[in-house]
Amino acid sequence: MEREQLRAASTLVVTIKSSDELHDEVTDDIESLEHGDSVDATPTLSFTSYDDLMETLTPRVLELIEAIRREEPSSINETARVVDRDVKNVHEELSRLAQLGIIFFEEEGQSKRPVVWFDELVITLAFESKSGDTVTTASKGMYDAR
Repeated sequence: MEREQLRAASTLVVTIKSSDELHDEVTDDIESLEHGDSVDATPTLSFTSYDDLMETLTPRVLELIEAIRREEPSSINETARVVDRDVKNVHEELSRLAQLGIIFFEEEGQSKRPVVWFDELVITLAFESKSGDTVTTASKGMYDAR
């Protein structure tokens, strides 16, 4: 999605899906678009495992996201001051979040201002039954970045 489209979206959905599931979903969406059908345009970030999700969206990272959303710092240095952390560490975390599309940077002169484009982060975890069938989402956790 383009930055302007992201600004219009208010929710980022985070899920866990296997590589095969992601591939099938993308393939189905491409086929739908080729046939002129619409596809779900909800911004979604999918991890391939629960461990990857938890290693990425740690409480410390969620606090950083919330601080950016709340304080709207004008640079990476100011972001580090807001969260009272080392600039190098904050820069590394922000770079990773930008690679994942969770934030983006607006360049203002020589400063890069981190921007959290969503109001709400929704983590959806689907659990599998003993038979191997995926059960309708059994747990939804929400993180409100307002």
